[in-house]
Amino acid sequence: MSDSHGHSHPHGPHPFQPDVEDAPLTHYQILQLAVAELLIEKGVFSGGDLRRTLEAIDSRSPADGAKVVARAWVDPDFKARLLADTNAAAAELGVDAGTIPITTVENTPGIHNVIVCTLCSCYPRLLLGLPPDWYKSRAYRSRLVREPRAVLAEFGTALADDIEVRVQDSTAELRYLVLPMRPAGTGGMDEDALARLVTRDCMIGVTLPDNPDT
Repeated sequence: MSDSHGHSHPHGPHPFQPDVEDAPLTHYQILQLAVAELLIEKGVFSGGDLRRTLEAIDSRSPADGAKVVARAWVDPDFKARLLADTNAAAAELGVDAGTIPITTVENTPGIHNVIVCTLCSCYPRLLLGLPPDWYKSRAYRSRLVREPRAVLAEFGTALADDIEVRVQDSTAELRYLVLPMRPAGTGGMDEDALARLVTRDCMIGVTLPDNPDT
């Protein structure tokens, strides 16, 4: 989906999202639980195996994604590989992005990308860690598609009219990572310092990277 606007960016507070998922389990959530129980019953894996896998996923943090973004900012060849195959490029840095394909979408002076999952909460957890509650809320999932500029403004991200906003809708088969633009004035910074400017929210696309001068 696309809309248009341009850019200034006072970091504001996250918008209030009171409606974090509190509804009854969906059909797919019930199906997921049933399949897990069946596989445990059949001995394909144990409850302990499942728990350890979930704990490993839960332990991931946005630092992995920030490491990938920082490398892309300083290495054009890596950036090209990241845009072509995100999972493989992340593996080059020792980051396991999992088996679900991830597509990296690049922000440019004329295009701003932002990620949503309109059906549930599909999200590149192995690169960004656990999704924030607001990402899973009905308000974010529905409003971002209808009025992306208004939602971005609530995060403190005001975009000019000549910048196209592209809303990327994640699915169970495809996730997205936003490659934000490198902030001005960072030419002398090394990768570690650059990675510290990269936040979870700018890799979702609701904010811009931190400015080193603020």
